[in-house]
Amino acid sequence: MPGDPPLTLLDLADMGVDRLAGVGAVKLESLRSVGIESLLDLLTWYPRRYLDRTRQASVAELTSGEQGLVLCRVDGVTSRRTKQRRTMVTAELSDPTGSLRATFFNQPWRSRQLEQLRDDGVEVAVFGRVELYRGRRQMTNPVVDPVGDRTGRIIPIYPQSETARLSTWEFAEWTAQVLRRASSRGFADPLPDEVRTRLGLVPRGVALADIHHPADLHVVRAARDRLVFDELLRIQLVLVRHQRELAHNSSGIAHRVGREDAPVPGLVAGFLDGLPYDLTAAQRRVVDEILTDLVAPVPMHRLLQGDVGAGKTVVALAAMLAAVEGGHQAALMAPTEVLAEQHAEGMRALLAGATRRDETSLLGEQPVEVALLTGRTPAASRRRILEGLRTGGIPLVVGTHALIADGVEFDSLGVVVVDEQHRFGVEQRAALRVASPDDAVPDVLVMTATPIPRTAAMTVYGDLDLSVLDELPPGRTPIATSWVRGDQGADEAWEAVREEVAAGNRAYVVCPLVEDSPKLEAASAEATHERLATGPLAGLDVGLLHGRMAADAKHEVVESFRRGVVQVLVATTVVEVGVDVPEATVMVVLDADRFGIAQLHQLRGRVGRGTAASRCLLVTGGDPGPEATSRLEALVRTQDGFELAEVDLDLRGEGTVMGDRQRGRSDLRLASLRRDRDWVVRAREVAGELVDDRGHVAVGGLAEELRLLDPDDEAFLTKS
Repeated sequence: MPGDPPLTLLDLADMGVDRLAGVGAVKLESLRSVGIESLLDLLTWYPRRYLDRTRQASVAELTSGEQGLVLCRVDGVTSRRTKQRRTMVTAELSDPTGSLRATFFNQPWRSRQLEQLRDDGVEVAVFGRVELYRGRRQMTNPVVDPVGDRTGRIIPIYPQSETARLSTWEFAEWTAQVLRRASSRGFADPLPDEVRTRLGLVPRGVALADIHHPADLHVVRAARDRLVFDELLRIQLVLVRHQRELAHNSSGIAHRVGREDAPVPGLVAGFLDGLPYDLTAAQRRVVDEILTDLVAPVPMHRLLQGDVGAGKTVVALAAMLAAVEGGHQAALMAPTEVLAEQHAEGMRALLAGATRRDETSLLGEQPVEVALLTGRTPAASRRRILEGLRTGGIPLVVGTHALIADGVEFDSLGVVVVDEQHRFGVEQRAALRVASPDDAVPDVLVMTATPIPRTAAMTVYGDLDLSVLDELPPGRTPIATSWVRGDQGADEAWEAVREEVAAGNRAYVVCPLVEDSPKLEAASAEATHERLATGPLAGLDVGLLHGRMAADAKHEVVESFRRGVVQVLVATTVVEVGVDVPEATVMVVLDADRFGIAQLHQLRGRVGRGTAASRCLLVTGGDPGPEATSRLEALVRTQDGFELAEVDLDLRGEGTVMGDRQRGRSDLRLASLRRDRDWVVRAREVAGELVDDRGHVAVGGLAEELRLLDPDDEAFLTKS
């Protein structure tokens, strides 16, 4: 109605597609099957490509290898079954300048369509790529339509579903119908004019019209830029809003690091000064960032990202000791018992000789105890640890999910570190943060050894402050990586294993499966263990480790490998994190083409942890295909985890880095973290301008649009 306010995205979300002409019960069900229920769903079902039908040619002008549009008559139609039992429909077409053959595979309905067009004498528009076959021009599976109002225009081609019978022409008609009906009211544009002008963005209404029905292909880019920015801005607004709400509303602990009146003055400084090596510049920078957070009365919420071997444990321990220096406790939660045990052992070694003031002790000072709490902790030890955590007698604890079990209570939990955080759910991290009875919210540091591209981190973990360890400590041994193939490659791998074991070192052999599968042609750990122990590696002590083994059995084999009783460890990816054996110098990955870049990089990081030169051999069968080839070549080319993360993003898209954290609707229907890196940065900057210190979005229309992100999305964006 005239005078009605412009349509918002929320208005469109409240309007069903059943109000459109041509959408009856059958079409409505088909639309719902692909997730389209509202007019907003329809308008955000974007074309995946366009056909340029403004460039019409005659048959004689068609050039082999190029796409072309011609107007023809149908002269004849035949249909037959090929030897591969595929239906092949062939149409003979012509115009006054020559003839053209069109061939359609697995489209039996084409026969009836083309015969009807021939009988009616209707001229058809044929669009496709031209080929020369035995001297004749032909097209394979071209688009064929009766000549009408689609000829001579840019035609949007929409995503198709194998089950929903919805044509691209129906989508084009329905979107045109929505845009036509909305023209009297127009579309609300909540983006401030100053921002839109600064970024060179077209109005939202123009973008929606041009993305679906462009007058020419030049306007599509501008339309896409605007709609991509809108998607990214909504996510960044939620992230920045949550970050600032947390800072404003939560009461944190102002840790007394470096103060003379601290309960344990100088503990952090003494620890860092007493290390037998110098911190890297990256470690010093990150420690400073964390300590600056900790002395502020606002809860720290920081992501520590570092490549394999970058020294995250030392940084995390410095943060945990800052809590102890101020009279509080700290906890580190790891996803597996092996990793938890590794952290506890490493931290105890780093803290050898460190003491803290203890008023209850006759000596006045006590060693800084690191307790370990897992499912394997004996009952008596567990009772002692729980009592020490409740009374404050135990300052540092490392554990698994056991840290958030019933009965675990802290006297004053000041710092929480979560390692390999992507393996924990939001609820698990939240449970640890509320384990302390204090009103103050503990500071949280989450760590990952899986490097994440910058723009992806800004989107997936944008509510966290980011610290990056982008430098490896001196002395880390380079790992020579090679890709070997077939039986000859496997023989080369076993020869390398024997050489390293003969030199007093140890080796890993990693398989993609636990046991043989009738459905997959891939190496299994159990079968490989048996084959190697009795064949290529006979005479060596070969152990077996996989996730289905009992906890005690896993612990025993890992300890045997550490001590050198087991010389070769055949395993699944259970060794991806947490197994730290400096004497291991060769990693063999079987069927390496079945692993992702991040996994292969993590597995490679299990060697090269001592002073001896190390090797990683990626073994494959035949030709693994183009994508796997690109992954393996990247592993051979570089050991830089951040470079590999960018390669992974380019090869497989944002799903590899977003994972479960953006499970459900992510609101990225058009934007790509891979292609739209610059727009991610700009959206983050604008979100920072539009959200105040209290977490309020300055523009009401934009704040309302955040409701488009459903509750599940808010849950993944919220880190308690």
